[in-house]
Amino acid sequence: MSRIDNEIAHGKKLASGGAEEIWNWSSPAGQKRADRRANYFIELAKVKQGNKVLEIGCGTGLFTQKFFDATQAEITAIDISQDLLDEAKKNLPQVNFKKDDAMNLSFADETFDVVFGSSILHHLDFEPALKEIFRVMKKGGRMIFAEPNMLNPQIFVQKNIPFIKKWLGDSPDETAIVRWSFRRKMEKQGFTAVKIFPYDFLHPSTPEFLIPLVQGTGKVVEKIPVLNEIAGSVIIYGEK
Repeated sequence: MSRIDNEIAHGKKLASGGAEEIWNWSSPAGQKRADRRANYFIELAKVKQGNKVLEIGCGTGLFTQKFFDATQAEITAIDISQDLLDEAKKNLPQVNFKKDDAMNLSFADETFDVVFGSSILHHLDFEPALKEIFRVMKKGGRMIFAEPNMLNPQIFVQKNIPFIKKWLGDSPDETAIVRWSFRRKMEKQGFTAVKIFPYDFLHPSTPEFLIPLVQGTGKVVEKIPVLNEIAGSVIIYGEK
């Protein structure tokens, strides 16, 4: 099957099996991680009244909801999976949900002030996805994504050993981000003010009583060069 076919099948499976649990956002630690990730999106987006926002890979709308609640922005949210879009539409009538291909977007050039997404770029071919994101961004626009970090030991194993990848429910084509090489791809495409940094040592399976300790320790480790490179996620930011 093609990459798109694989992702549509993956979306159908997620929609029928409790996507937030599969994505590890529903546990107490997962909810803390989601809130922190959303705060990064909102802080870096710098949304102003009247801004147009595109969310790529909205899934069931978890981060769409958080972004909308904080900004009241005019959001268009896309996904390749109609099954996931149907779930998202149930809770957010204020958002324009649309089935679309992130590597071949249907929008006109320079449509959006902000493009954001959570754990979606690693499902895509990087070059065509970045080309399309750059194309639909207005001059002065911002892109903000959070993605799995390939240098995290668990993620490295999960993305590179096929039977573990399948066992953990990944789609066949997904990978993770190596921040230095991804930065080069962004700069080659024309993005400026590029920042990609590792963060997040709070594992979603952390028991609730340990969350404050793990969060506090993790935020310290995030500031330590070399050690911080094995964090679970990276934040990706760029401007046009």
